[in-house]
Amino acid sequence: MALSTRLASPLRPALAALHRAASRQCRGLSTPSGPRHTLDLGGIFPPLATPFSPTQEVDYARLEGNLHRYASIPFRGLVVLGSNGEYPYLAPRERVEVVSCVRRALPRDRLLLAGSGCESTQATIELTVSMAEAGADVALVVTPCYYRGAMTSAALIRHYTEVADASPIPVVLYSVPANTVLDLPLEAVLTLAQHPNILGIKDSGGDITRMGLMVHKTRQEDFQVLAGSAGFLLASYALGASGGVCALANVLGAPLCQLDRLCREGCWQEARDLQHRLIEPNVAVTRRFGIPGLKKAMEWFGYYGGPCRAPLAPLTSPQVEELRGTFSANGWL
Repeated sequence: MALSTRLASPLRPALAALHRAASRQCRGLSTPSGPRHTLDLGGIFPPLATPFSPTQEVDYARLEGNLHRYASIPFRGLVVLGSNGEYPYLAPRERVEVVSCVRRALPRDRLLLAGSGCESTQATIELTVSMAEAGADVALVVTPCYYRGAMTSAALIRHYTEVADASPIPVVLYSVPANTVLDLPLEAVLTLAQHPNILGIKDSGGDITRMGLMVHKTRQEDFQVLAGSAGFLLASYALGASGGVCALANVLGAPLCQLDRLCREGCWQEARDLQHRLIEPNVAVTRRFGIPGLKKAMEWFGYYGGPCRAPLAPLTSPQVEELRGTFSANGWL
C-alpha cells in the first residue's frame, strides 16, 4: 500500500492539497483557478469487468487486450472498480494495481473514474488518495451501507463531505440501491451538489422522476447526473442527464455511443428505436444474470469475459441459451 494511505489523520488535509496541485500539474486535469472542478462527464463510460484467469487471479494481459479493443469506441472514459468490476472481491492491492494498469493503457484524453468507496470514511479517504496516485481522474464513491439503518442524510452528508474535502481528485457520488439497499436521499444529493469537489452522481436506481429533480434542483451548480444503466439512458438524457455509466457498454459500446450521439443531435425517433433494442439485453446482463451474464456476453462480441470470482457462479447451459436468445431477438447476434 502507498505510504500516503498509512499517514495519520491530521496530515490528510495537507496531503490532499499537495495531491490536488500535483494532479493538475502532472495530468493536465481541466481544473480552473476557481474553487470547482469542471471536468465534462458528458458521454458513455463502460464500468469495466475485471478479467480473471481460470485460477481467479486478475488477468492483466486480458485486461489490456480488452482496453485495446475499447480504444476504437468513442467512449468519454472508463469506470474501473464499479459494481461490474467485482470491486468487493478485490484486495486493496489489486484495486490499485488494476487502476494503474488501465491508466497506462488509456489515452490521456479519456477520463478514468475509479471506485474508492469503503464502509468507513477513513478507509474511503485512504483508498481515494491511492486511486489518485495510481492515475484516476475522478473517484466514484459508493454509499456505505453495512449499517444502513444509521445511514441517515446527515450521516451520509458528513461522510461525503469529509471524503471530498480530503480527496485530491473530484468525487462522483454513487447510488446503487440494487446492491446496497440504500438510495442516497435526494436532500443529501442536493446538499452535496454544492461542494466544490463533488462533480456529480451516478444514479443506478432507475427512478426517472428522481433523476429529473436532481437535474432541475442542481441547475445552478456545476453538478452532472449520470444514468447508471443503459435501460433508461434515453429517458435520462431527455431530462438533462450528462452521460451514462452502463454495464452493457462492455458488450455493445458502439451502439450506446450512437444512442448518446442521437440524443445530443435531437434525433429522438432514431434514438427511441435504438433504445428499445437495448432494453432487454441490458436487463439480461444486469438484473437477470448479472456479472456472469455480462462476462458471457462479452465473449460473443470478441472481448475476454472469463470467470467471475467465487462465490459468483457461472451461468448454467439453459441460462446461456436464454441470454443468447435475448441478444439474438433484438438483432445483436
